[in-house]
Amino acid sequence: MALFPAFAGAGEPGETPASGSEGSRRELDWLSNPSFCTEDALKLHQRAADLTPERSQLISRSPSRSELSGRSNTSEDLKQSTKKRKGKKKKHHHHKKRKKKTREESSNSESGSDSECMKDKPRGSDTNHEREAATLNLEDITSNGVTSRFVWLEDIQALTAETFRTDKNPDPANWEYKSLYRGDIARYKRKGDSCLGIDLKKQRITWESSMVEKKQSHKQPERYFTKNSVQLLSTDGISVYSKSQTSSSGPSTFIPVSQLDSDAPPTTTSVNPLGIYDPLTTLWLQGKGPSEHETLKQQASQETSENVNSILKAKVEEYNRMVRENPRDVHTWMEFVSFQDEIMRGPSPYAIKEGEQEIRRKSFKLILEKKLAILERAIESNPNEVDLKLAKLKLCTEFWEPSSLIKEWQKLVFLHPNNPVLWQKYLLFCQSQFSTFSVSKVHGLYGKCLSTLAAVQDGSMVSHPVLPGTEEAMLAIFLQQCHFLRQAGHSEKAVSLFQALIDFTFFKPDSVKDLPTRGQVEFFEPFWDSGEPRFGEKGAKGWKSWMHQQEKGGWIIINKPDEDEEDVAEDQEIKDKTLPKWQIWLDIECSREKRHWLPWRPDKTKKQTEEDCEDPERQFLEEVIGDPALLSLIHTCRSLLSADWTCSLLWKGAITHLICLVFLNVLFDDLGPSLIRLSSPDLQFQLLYSFLQFVGVPCGHSLFPSNLYIAMDENNIFDTGQSERPLTSFDSLLSGVNSIGHMDTMTRGRQHIGHCKEGEEFIQNVFHLMLPLFSRKENANLSVCWLQYEISKVVQCLQAKNKKKLKSQGKKSKKLAKNLLKASENRNNLSLWKLYAYLEWLLGNTEDARKVFDTSLCLAGTEGMRNIQLCNLSLLYASLEVELLESFEETVMSRALHILTKLAESGPYVPYTGQVLSVNILKARKAYEHALQDYLTESPVSNWDQASSSSQLVNLVGCYVLFQYLTVGIDAAVLICRHISEKLKGFASQKFESIGENLGIHNFPTALEAVTLMHTNLLRYHMKVSIYPLNPLREALTEALKLYPSNQSLWRSYIQIQSKSHNASKARRFFDRVTRSTKSLEPWLFAIQAEMMRKKLVENVQRVDVGEIYSTIPETGLTNRIKALFEHAIQSENGAHCPLLWRMYLNFLFSLGNKERSKGLFYKALQNCPWAKVLYMDAIEYFPDQLQETLDLMTEKELRVRVPVEELELLLED
Repeated sequence: MALFPAFAGAGEPGETPASGSEGSRRELDWLSNPSFCTEDALKLHQRAADLTPERSQLISRSPSRSELSGRSNTSEDLKQSTKKRKGKKKKHHHHKKRKKKTREESSNSESGSDSECMKDKPRGSDTNHEREAATLNLEDITSNGVTSRFVWLEDIQALTAETFRTDKNPDPANWEYKSLYRGDIARYKRKGDSCLGIDLKKQRITWESSMVEKKQSHKQPERYFTKNSVQLLSTDGISVYSKSQTSSSGPSTFIPVSQLDSDAPPTTTSVNPLGIYDPLTTLWLQGKGPSEHETLKQQASQETSENVNSILKAKVEEYNRMVRENPRDVHTWMEFVSFQDEIMRGPSPYAIKEGEQEIRRKSFKLILEKKLAILERAIESNPNEVDLKLAKLKLCTEFWEPSSLIKEWQKLVFLHPNNPVLWQKYLLFCQSQFSTFSVSKVHGLYGKCLSTLAAVQDGSMVSHPVLPGTEEAMLAIFLQQCHFLRQAGHSEKAVSLFQALIDFTFFKPDSVKDLPTRGQVEFFEPFWDSGEPRFGEKGAKGWKSWMHQQEKGGWIIINKPDEDEEDVAEDQEIKDKTLPKWQIWLDIECSREKRHWLPWRPDKTKKQTEEDCEDPERQFLEEVIGDPALLSLIHTCRSLLSADWTCSLLWKGAITHLICLVFLNVLFDDLGPSLIRLSSPDLQFQLLYSFLQFVGVPCGHSLFPSNLYIAMDENNIFDTGQSERPLTSFDSLLSGVNSIGHMDTMTRGRQHIGHCKEGEEFIQNVFHLMLPLFSRKENANLSVCWLQYEISKVVQCLQAKNKKKLKSQGKKSKKLAKNLLKASENRNNLSLWKLYAYLEWLLGNTEDARKVFDTSLCLAGTEGMRNIQLCNLSLLYASLEVELLESFEETVMSRALHILTKLAESGPYVPYTGQVLSVNILKARKAYEHALQDYLTESPVSNWDQASSSSQLVNLVGCYVLFQYLTVGIDAAVLICRHISEKLKGFASQKFESIGENLGIHNFPTALEAVTLMHTNLLRYHMKVSIYPLNPLREALTEALKLYPSNQSLWRSYIQIQSKSHNASKARRFFDRVTRSTKSLEPWLFAIQAEMMRKKLVENVQRVDVGEIYSTIPETGLTNRIKALFEHAIQSENGAHCPLLWRMYLNFLFSLGNKERSKGLFYKALQNCPWAKVLYMDAIEYFPDQLQETLDLMTEKELRVRVPVEELELLLED
């Protein structure tokens, strides 16, 4: 039988072919096996049969040649299939993915019958298959054994120890590839890089081409912020303890560490012959368990690792027990909610399986869901608690859409309409939602809020009682509304609100005082729509006078010619048309903001009518913000007026008359709901002082804490002012809040001094109208505020170094001071005399100022230290004289010592003539000591509830401290400050703070805060005139700022002294501690300002082009640190809605040159403060190519745009 059936007709090797040529026979020679010999095969088979009797039956007969050839052919086929199967197994080991493909290829290569047999056999028959393959291989070996190329071990009878196989056939691949085939080389895996039998101290083996080393060399070390590193930080640390723990009664000073003796030989046993097993492994090999001591030690380690979890479990169980026993305890519920943050910092104490603590995902969403579930349980037990519902709404901002949140807020406000705190949070939420924000909508919500609270206050809403502090909260909401309109650009509307409420409060007729608020508003509406002069306008007399005159038969108007009436030509709006378009727009917009912040009304004395108004929005838009359709009509009419200048006169009257007809019935509708009734005299004066502060008059009154940071939009809180005069610096207490008419961008210089002519006349009319209404004390306070406003303008001129403006302003201020002092009720007012003398001193008239001071001291009489105004006057006079000294040695000869000595003598004042006698100095020191001691011991704490008592204490301490500084030295003065501070920390500071909280205002700084400020100012002055260490001042400031973290004056002093230090680590740690312990925003703002000052200093040093400069203060990541501070600040509760903070952040990013990131931050700022017009103006300056887009966005949100683009283009074409 032939090897292949297709060649069955081919001749055998020894036969002569019947037909065909010699070449065809050679072609078929490879099909025969010439080396096969039947006799040799039988001999070999017989030898194998003796060893294996089982196989004797298979070869009992003599096979024929054809059968042997067929058997050999079959054996070759099986041999090939076996080799393929082995190769398949190897491929299956290395390439598991190609398992199925390899199996199919191997099965297809076999013959039909064999492949079928192999496929039908199960995997369990692999051993039988291997036996058959071995038998056939043996027959193949026998057939090839005749050749002399190989020597097989099986063919040799006597085996020796050195028997081996030889292969004499050359392999051309070895010569071609210069190496052996990789399949012929034995492989092994090396464990480790060492080798047995070498001396590790002297010998070393270097392994080349190691795949492990290559992989390790490419692997970079992980950074601290990677996922694995963060997980390591969150795991519990390993407790460190000594192996030999002794029970000690007291705390140990150190942890003893037992040292192992490395030189001791390891102990060997029968199961541990090499001494390499640890004790537990040795016990396991012996079949024993660990000893009791080891078991206890292992349990102790497990207990220490589970100690934290057990504590957390105990706390959770305690909270569950407390809320189960007392579900009405809201404070416990809120603590339980806050406790969830502590639980999520570590692994879960309720892990079921080992390793679940690491697998569990600690996501922020999981924390929120847990808190939300607890709050829902708490609300079920306390359905009327607003705090729980507010906490739930705060959490739901992360889950819900804005529309759903607004609906929930509306439901909550509907259920609790008498809660003013809830209303404030609701208004802030609606005000900061960019997607649903518009000025008209938010303005309407303010009116709804105030009208609802007014109904609750009157008792007309019977279903809900009045909560304590409602009247105070209503005033705070009203002030927040006015500042909201100012920041949105609607300054006329804000001024109108103030005018209406002040007229409604101070000029109310007696006949309507007993009516509810709504009834009073109905009587007030005819007066407001009558066209008569309103509060602050020329000729205004108030609502009360108008009603009396109406009862008598109307006004009798007598037109008197105005004196000194000169029409001042307005400056040209476009000064340089070559400037960029965006810059021209900013110039015109800021100019109109400064000049047009008052509502325009026709002046009947000049025979003006509504047609004379150039800007209809000034006349009506501030009255009609409620309807967007009407707003669109106004813009359309205005565009018609400015479209064709030739026919504007024809259109002007008709369009203005049309607007009057449309809006005649809605003039008062936007003002009426915001009018509230204030019955408390303190709140009435707070309203008046807030209005004066609103227009730029410094009154010493601050905003309510709830709306201070929302109104903060100006970076003048960092202005040092008169830093060269620390003892007599003039600080405005309401810095950071921009006054009306002074809106500008962040980078443009603030050079506003006072207001325009109309604004100054308006402020004068306010004072002239209000002064006759009050008694002597309130009249004096208003006069002081008016003179302080004039002095503030003089200080601004001095800071701007504008000599021309300073001269004219000085004349006006002195004229006002003299006119006020001429009044009979003010002739003995020492506060006005003090301000007049201080004004002369600022103007450089030192001798005239001294004369005024001496005159005022002579008028005071012999009251001495018992007179508060006299103490304050003497303290200012002495401080000004001390600042004139050039050195500390001149203090004994100074006028200041004479002034303070005469104050202590309580006698008539005599002007300075020469050096003070030593006896008088000793008497004065004793007098100061006794006066201060008597005041601290005999004065009851209840009397300190008044601002006058607090001021008396502060002035007395100030005079005594300055006296000791001049006579003894700085150490004696500091000692007094510390002694008084320790006395006041116990009871006075708490008493004053409770007063401020009850009133909701800060009428005066607490006594402790004032003494601390005096202490730091004295140290600053002493460091200026002499050599003194910085550490006492730094310690005094840090202690003061821990108590008063919102005091801007202290923060300014702190960053000023820290800017001189090269080491910023102390300041950074202090800022970090204060920001963690308080909710005030001032620490964040001043921490950012300190880092920016440091960055500016470094840049100035590094950018010097002259000479070779080495930077002694490296940058060290200041940019990233400032960014991190900004990010943390805007995430705080008060910083998220502070326009000033967002403006500073946007300005800083733009200064780095990253325009795209700055643009993203701008839109992020709008998401939190969409009402702040200054943000849009900053964006126009930073991104001038998006002028039209920004203006369209402002128009969409109904912010005031005074210069539309169409009008700007017309102005540029003219």
